Amino acid sequence: MELLSVIRRWRYRQEFSIREIARRTGLSRNTVRKYLRSDSVEPRFATPDRPSRLDPFADKLAHMLRHEATKSRKQKRTVKPLHADLVALGYDGSYNRVAAFAREWKAARHREQQTCGRGAFVPLTFLPGEAFQFDWSEDWAIIAGERTKLQVAQFKLSYSRAFFLRAYPQQTHEMLFDAHNHAFRVLGGVPRRGIYDNMSTAIDKVGRGKERQVNARFAAMVSHFLFEAAFCNPASGWEKGQIEKNVQDARHRLWQPIPSPPGGRQAGRRAAGEAAQCADAHHRAAGQCRALRRAAQRSGGAPCVIIPPPAPSSSCCAVSKCTAWRKPSAS
Repeated sequence: MELLSVIRRWRYRQEFSIREIARRTGLSRNTVRKYLRSDSVEPRFATPDRPSRLDPFADKLAHMLRHEATKSRKQKRTVKPLHADLVALGYDGSYNRVAAFAREWKAARHREQQTCGRGAFVPLTFLPGEAFQFDWSEDWAIIAGERTKLQVAQFKLSYSRAFFLRAYPQQTHEMLFDAHNHAFRVLGGVPRRGIYDNMSTAIDKVGRGKERQVNARFAAMVSHFLFEAAFCNPASGWEKGQIEKNVQDARHRLWQPIPSPPGGRQAGRRAAGEAAQCADAHHRAAGQCRALRRAAQRSGGAPCVIIPPPAPSSSCCAVSKCTAWRKPSAS
């Protein structure tokens, strides 16, 4: 699934030739053409990991490795004596599997203990059309006379600071995909990269460092819109500080005090202000994209990195019809 997304991005966004894609991936040109002709962004679910004979002894081996790590260099035992100890305990697997486990354990321990670079900060500067940031926020509105919690999808272009908001009753996949579809339409195109936190609709499992098990449906949406998804470290909101600040600003501007749409002058003024902000965001994003295209044409360089949004795909991610949510009637 990841390889298909990369091939589509190289071909349709960066306009690489079939020969260049085949050279980079190691696939034949016919295989690359087959992937592109299929025009499929449906996920293919990976087979689960098969159990290993070492699994019942993994904790014991990790304990041995921790004990050996406390010894001096000359007193440490190699993996071969550790394999012999496991065989004495009933392990009947190969030595190579034990050696591979030891290598992975030592690499993970080295990453955990590495202190170089901690406390250093990189300024969040972006090129035009390089990235957008996304986050959900929880806000309240008076609907049908009752205080109702809303899930607000928020987008912000990292260079122009143009933003887009859309409220939903829940944070499901359908609503996440619908929000992306509307945001890219209003903002005038799709940037090259999207920055997210580790939300459950995008990440099935958070690994060490930047390792992520990406949700198959979310990966299909990324492949459809031809952008690259980047995920922040856990509990590191400063890595997407622009959208975090936008959540606070929008809450003060739009949701305090609690609005009660659709009636009332106050709600009307807020709706008009929100529409004006969205229109301003659209004009700024569209103007930015046109300026980039003109500059690229004059210099003969690469095309604008903001690409027009593709047509909705009913097979994987776009929501063709969003049914209005209503409060259930009492019966």
